Amino acid sequence: MSQLDELTQQNAALVEESSAIADFLKEQSRKLSEAVGWFQLTET
Repeated sequence: MSQLDELTQQNAALVEESSAIADFLKEQSRKLSEAVGWFQLTET
């Protein structure tokens, strides 16, 4: 049973880490979109 508890804790830690990374990437994506939004492409 101890091994199952350890695996559950590891899984929970990975889920928490993945969530934090997803939040970070979401914010970086927002910043990149904002930065690129300043540029406009025109047809020639």
